[in-house]
Amino acid sequence: MIRSIALATMMAFAGACQVQAQDAAPAAPEALQIEGIIAVVNDDPISFTDVRQRARLLLLSLGGQQPTQEQVQQITAQALEQLIDEKLQLQEAAEYEVEVSDNDIANSIDRLAQQSGLTRDSLLTSLLQSGVNPTSLEDQTRADIAWRRIMSGLYGSRIRISDNQIQEQLKRLQADAKKEQFLVSEIFLFAPTPEDKSQALTAANSILEQLRAGAPFEVAAQRFSSAPTAATGGDMGWVVLDNFEDERRTVLQNIAGPGLTAPVTVDDGIYLMSVRSKRDPSEATTLVDVKRLTVNNGSDVELRAAVDRIDGCASVETVADEDENLRAVALNDLNVEDLGPEAQAMVTSTTIGEATDIFAQSGTLAVMYVCDRRDDVEAAPSADQIEDRLYSEQLGMISERSLRNLRREATIIRRQ
Repeated sequence: MIRSIALATMMAFAGACQVQAQDAAPAAPEALQIEGIIAVVNDDPISFTDVRQRARLLLLSLGGQQPTQEQVQQITAQALEQLIDEKLQLQEAAEYEVEVSDNDIANSIDRLAQQSGLTRDSLLTSLLQSGVNPTSLEDQTRADIAWRRIMSGLYGSRIRISDNQIQEQLKRLQADAKKEQFLVSEIFLFAPTPEDKSQALTAANSILEQLRAGAPFEVAAQRFSSAPTAATGGDMGWVVLDNFEDERRTVLQNIAGPGLTAPVTVDDGIYLMSVRSKRDPSEATTLVDVKRLTVNNGSDVELRAAVDRIDGCASVETVADEDENLRAVALNDLNVEDLGPEAQAMVTSTTIGEATDIFAQSGTLAVMYVCDRRDDVEAAPSADQIEDRLYSEQLGMISERSLRNLRREATIIRRQ
């Protein structure tokens, strides 16, 4: 799911709020009533209350403390734009007769709640106690599911990645390996007009404040970014200066080391970038093949019991297939530099064929079996990885272009 990590993080925070506010009374119905209309999208209204609810939900998804009124105000423009997009997505879903049932939404929220050890009911209750109407989350989930189905149905089967495209991309990556490289993630706030840029810059500074306070960058990217990379938490992978023809090139050129950049203004919006690493030309790296085993209910006892039944990489899937509470995923050709410090230490110190220590993974527990490790190899993705990335990039660009076309064709009235 495009927003699954973000929603899971928000749910973890909501669960904490539930403990802190368990004696608080639920919000009174009159506190959730519509106070007025701020915009109309093809005859569908958006209220001031809708915008405040969405702004609060966006901030809660970053974790941390309860958002202040000032923080909510700083991102109301982004909240409004997101609600406008959702109205257009749902209108398009109605046009194509794409139905998203209440059961679809409930199942989606159930899965996300389980990742944080909550039930759907306890999640929705805790959102109310945090000052967020659960309808805001449900509407967002409905629009996400509907739009994903439309894009996959209309364009998913039409995208063809040829062998020539893969080879051209591989040659470019091999050429880039001879240059200084930066491991970058991005958040892009689309702002084509001067007024939009002013509002986007305010929002970017507010997001940057949250990031510096410890909010996960990938969550913020999924919640706020208009770039196709939002689907992967803003991850651009390894890039070189030649990839940029705007102010981002200068910013990267002058950055001393890993860290967050200040907001970067370009022609059509504002960028925030996280530079996670730098490497010199032709620097060798370590690639690993791993099999990750997770336990759905978060039970340490059950995961250890499964590890005891596994005698190596070859039997990970076999054991997982025998127990619906287990899930195995094979991850090949992972560059250890793309992993966090803790994961790097685990996969480089574990004997091939053995399991790492148990660690937390998306609200549950997991281990990784290190099946192969290749040191001092030139960093280059496999053909399958290139194909997957090109496919995702193309579908993401089609999705963004389709949504902007809908905006241009729509009648959108904003009331100040």
